[in-house]
This record gives sequence, C-alpha cells and structure tokens, in this order.
Amino acid sequence: MDPAPSPLTPAQEEPAYRVFLDSLDYLAPADVERIKAAYAYAERAHANQKRMSGEAYITHPLAVAGAVVEWRMDADAVAAALLHDVLEDTGTTKRELAEKFGKEVAELVDGLSKLDKMEFASYQEAQAENFRKMLMAMARDLRVVLIKLADRQHNLQTMSAMRLDKRARIARETLEIYAPIALRLGLNKLYRELQDTSFRLIYPHRAEVLTRALKYARGNRSELLTLILDGIKNKLSHAGLKAEVFGREKSLYSIFRKMKEKRLSFSQVLDIYGFRVVVENVPTCYLAIGALHGLFKPVPGKFKDYIAIPKANGYQSLHTTLIGPYGTPVEVQVRTRDMHNVAQEGVAAHWLYKDSEDTGADLQVKTHKWLQSLLEMQGNDSAEFFENVKIDLFPDEVYIFTPKGKIMAMPRGATVIDFAYAVHTDVGHHCSAARVNQELAPLRTELRNGDLVEIVTSTQASPNPVWLTYVKTGRARSKIRHFLRTMQNEESARLGERLLRQELLSLGVVPISIPAEAWDQMVKAGGQKSMEDVYTEIGLGKRLPSVVARRLLARENMVPDMPSNMTLAIHGTEGMAIQLARCCQPIPGDPIIGSIKKGSGLVIHTHDCPTIRKSRSSEPQKWIDVEWEPEEGKLFDIRIGIEVKNTRGVLAQVAAAIAEAGSNIEHVSMDADPERLFTVLRFTIQVAHRNHLAAVMRGMRHIPEVTRIVRERGGEV
Repeated sequence: MDPAPSPLTPAQEEPAYRVFLDSLDYLAPADVERIKAAYAYAERAHANQKRMSGEAYITHPLAVAGAVVEWRMDADAVAAALLHDVLEDTGTTKRELAEKFGKEVAELVDGLSKLDKMEFASYQEAQAENFRKMLMAMARDLRVVLIKLADRQHNLQTMSAMRLDKRARIARETLEIYAPIALRLGLNKLYRELQDTSFRLIYPHRAEVLTRALKYARGNRSELLTLILDGIKNKLSHAGLKAEVFGREKSLYSIFRKMKEKRLSFSQVLDIYGFRVVVENVPTCYLAIGALHGLFKPVPGKFKDYIAIPKANGYQSLHTTLIGPYGTPVEVQVRTRDMHNVAQEGVAAHWLYKDSEDTGADLQVKTHKWLQSLLEMQGNDSAEFFENVKIDLFPDEVYIFTPKGKIMAMPRGATVIDFAYAVHTDVGHHCSAARVNQELAPLRTELRNGDLVEIVTSTQASPNPVWLTYVKTGRARSKIRHFLRTMQNEESARLGERLLRQELLSLGVVPISIPAEAWDQMVKAGGQKSMEDVYTEIGLGKRLPSVVARRLLARENMVPDMPSNMTLAIHGTEGMAIQLARCCQPIPGDPIIGSIKKGSGLVIHTHDCPTIRKSRSSEPQKWIDVEWEPEEGKLFDIRIGIEVKNTRGVLAQVAAAIAEAGSNIEHVSMDADPERLFTVLRFTIQVAHRNHLAAVMRGMRHIPEVTRIVRERGGEV
C-alpha cells in the first residue's frame, strides 16, 4: 500500500516544498515518506495543468496541505489535502488512490470531490447537491470539512486572475456557507479571515476605504488604548492575579456589517477594539471579572457567562462591556489558556494542543452530533436541504431550559415549535400546547434567553402547514415538510383509490373482477413502482381516473359503452387530499361539484361558483359529481355580509345573535358609506351546514338595525 518515494524533481526542490517538508517534524518518518509520495503523485497528475494566475497547479494542493499541517493533523489528512483535486481534475480513480495510499485517504479525497460527472438543471442545483455530498462526508469524517475550508481559504487568496462576477459569486457563497461552518466548528481565526477576504472581493473599494479609516483611527486612538491596556494590567496585578492581557481589533467585515445593520458612520463605531485576558484557571476568570468591574463601570445587561453555559461550538469565555476613559465602551473577554486555544481553533484544537485533548475530543463529539442532525434534514430536494442547512448555520443563540434543567441552544427568534422538534421529532409532531416559564403560551411564541419550556403533547395533534410560516430552524422546517408531504401522499392515495373505484363501478365493472396481471401491466406501463403510486397520482390530479380506468379495462377488452354517472360522496373533512374551495366556501347542503386540480387533489366548489363557469365548459373531463355524506360535529368557514344602520352597539347585537345561533366568529371587518348612515359588516363565521347558516341569518333578521344580509362568494380560489 505504501509506495516507495520517487526521486525529487526540480519542482519538488522549490523553497515552498522544502518549507512544507520542514513543517512535518511532528509526524513519524514513515508518515513523512507517505506524504512525499502523495506529493509526487499529485505533481505528476497535475503536471500539464496551470492555475488561472499562470502558476503550476501543484502550488494549490501544496498550500492547502500546508494549512492542514498548521493544525498538526495526521498523515492521512495531509496526504488527502495534497491529492484533493486528482479525482476531479485528472483521470485518477478512487480505486487507484485506495491501492496506492489506503482506503482512508481515498474516502477523504472522494468526500472533497465535486459531482462534475452528474448533470444538473442549474448551478444552484449543482451547488446544493455538492454541498449535500460534502456534509455526508463530513458526518463520516470531520477532517473532510477542515481540508475543504483550507481549500476555500487558499482559493479566495488567489482569485485575482478570475472574472469579477465569478470572484464575487464564490466570495458570496463563502460568506453564506463556508464562513458560518467555520464559526460553527469554532474556527474563529479562519472564520474572520474568510469573511474579510470575501468582503474585499465583493466590495474592493469599500474595503480599501475602511482599511484606511481603520489605520487612521489606530493612530488617533493609540494613547487611549495604551491607557486602557495599562489600567487593566495594573488592576489585575494589584489583585494578585497572573494574566496575559492583549488588545484585539475587530475584523474589517464585522465593522462593515455593524455600520450597515445599525446605519452608523465609521466614527460612530466606538467598539473597534476589545481586550482579551487569559488566566490560569476557571476560578481566576471570575476573580478577574470582579477586579475589572472595580476598575471601570460595567454596562448593565452586557455580562455574559459562556463558561457556565458554553456556546454550541464549544466556545467558552466571560464577556463584559465596560465604560472606559472618556465614555468609551470597552469589550473584555476573560478565559483560560485551554479556552483560548479552542476559541481560536475550535475542533482543530484536538490535533493542535495535546494538553487540551479532553476538551477537543468532547468538542468533536458535539460537532459530530450536529452534523448527524443536519443529515436528518435530508429529503429528495437538494435545494430545500441546502436552504435548511443555511438557516441552521446561525451565529446568534439563545439558551433554553427543559423542565429537567437541561440547556438547549436555539437560534435567536426560535419558537416553541422549533424547541419541540429540537427535543424529539415525535414531540414536535404531537405538540399541542406549551408552558413557557410555567405559563401557557401560543406555539408561535418566540423564545428568550433563559426561558423554561415544557411541551404538552397529544396523540391527536399533528403538524399544521401554518407552522412553516414561523418556525426558525432548518430541522423543524424539514420535519414538518416531510410529514405534510407524507400525509398528502397517503391521503391522495386513498382519494385516488376511491375515484378509480367509482369510475370502474360507473362503467359497470367491479374492481375485484379485474385480473391482478392487468393491474401489474398498467403499473409497469406508467413507470410507477406500485398501484399505490398510481392512486397517489390520481388523487393529486396528475392522472384522470376516467383515463386510467379505460386503459385498465382496454387490456382485458372490458370497456363498456355506458357513460360514467356515479357520484362520489365526501365528508369535507378528509384532509389535504380533498380541499374546500376558498372562493365559494361550500358547506353541507350546498349543491357541489369536484375538480381534479394537478398537485392539489380534489377541490370542491358550489355548483353556482362564478369562478369555475369557464373551466366547467372548456374542460368537462376534469369535473366529477360529488355529494355530501352526513357527518356530525364538523364546522365550515363561510363569509357573510350584513348591512346595518350606523348606530351605537349594533356590532355587539349582531355578534350576540351569531353566538346564540351556535356559530363561531373567525374574522370581522367593516366598510362605512361616505355619509356614515350605513355600515357593511363582513364576517367569516363557522357553521355545520346550510340549514345552520339559514338559522344564523334568521336570528340576525330580527335585529331592527339590520337592513340586508347576503352570503358572499368570489375572491380567492
């Protein structure tokens, strides 16, 4: 498996390669030989390739491997970094790589390779599918994402030869996806570099102006910064605390983002500089914060304890904002050396700092769980998966407590429904109510830092499409969509079976009399996997039951001449597969007709609905006769318009009459005439059937101020 190293070529004697070899001193000699062989293989594979800048292509994998070596990763990761483009850009196969460098290296390289051999409808679809593949590889092996981030970092640094539009597109993709991934993995140093480099590529002029302003401010504020730095050092020293103190400048992109979001000029951004205090242990962190609060007054509400409650990416520190000299806000972070290592390098700290191995290993476990949770969002649609993951790469978090005291990190703006799905998919599916801080709260309630949330479940409860309008997390959105899609397919299959059965009976054929071979042949001819798929397509309106029935019978020469004249009975409560049209809002008792609408299933209208007149005459084959089947307890929405004299208390009288008739009011609006003599009250009320509606209207006619009542039709289909 380990190939013998080949003699050095002139390219391998380049200074960059020699520096790279010198940096491998932490690896065993046998591992270094494998890496030399990987370099030689990559150099031969890319021998005839040049980068757009004109440089030999091998300079790119060498730079990526160099970044991986800085994280002190193992030999397999370094070899994979050197070989990461050979599957994509040369004729090399995964099997060849496995034979020469081992299965692990081949798997890493395969996870990093794009899907160029597949055809996609658009760049967005290709991007989404490539991203899905990378995430799957990441979930199997975390080294994939670290090499991918190093690859993206070097590509950004060497983009000067690219077209401006392509440069900006790749930079935006980095800001949207790769920088947030770096942050989520705790790679803060890399996160800031990816953001700043992308910012310079998208807005070169703004970046240049901001850099000059920052340089100028650095000189103007140097005395103030020295005063604050010396003050912090002296205070900690007098308190007997051993600490390293150093200033840090905000990244270019974070200053730009703050100016843009808060609409500030550069001179108004006062917290350009912050200070870090690195101490020996956790108790000293709290002592240091106490001492600093004695030096400068803290800003209320700005103290955050990320040591007791670490961020999801493993980050730990104490944060405080102080009012320094001349009223200048001063941000200070206090942490231990181990925390500082993790804050800078995140999951890579596991390889970098052996004394932090426990912390790093724990962080890798957390990261692996996060990646697994991303994979749970997968569906058939790569673009939808891509959007869900983008939603989950959030920088801002709130910390929520379960009734048992467990802490869960949620994105800012997350609702009770998001929390329910974060606990468990079944809890989300059956969520019916919630208590936030011991008080009942609506399911759309946005959660705040420190909320105690208890979810109340019911076996009767199920996801509502409305939930999609206010959930925040990709996980909740994905689970709700999957449930609704599955339910729609199941309901559509049941409806499709009823429609086909009715069509066959109307043609004088009992479905059970048709041989099984005829059913199987029809399924195969249509390209479906099973009869269930055929039923689903009929129920969704993608296939007409009359056409399917006649094709089925034609195979057995059973098609009679008699026309279809049977009527389908419906409850109006079947769910997503049968919908009541919003334009005419049919209720039991109304004469009704059904339309097979593609993608929506069976839509029920009243016979006299004005919006369907044209369609009924031009496409008669899409309409079927339906009738109501009696069912107790179901209420239906209906719109009514009531013209009343404009007198005091009339609305209360009308509302009372509706309530006395046993109806609920869902919505009310008013239109007054210009002379304010009459007002039209528009109600959406709930009734059980047509007779119930008549009783409601009779009750209102007894009110002297009511001059006219009509059932309103038309509007949204």
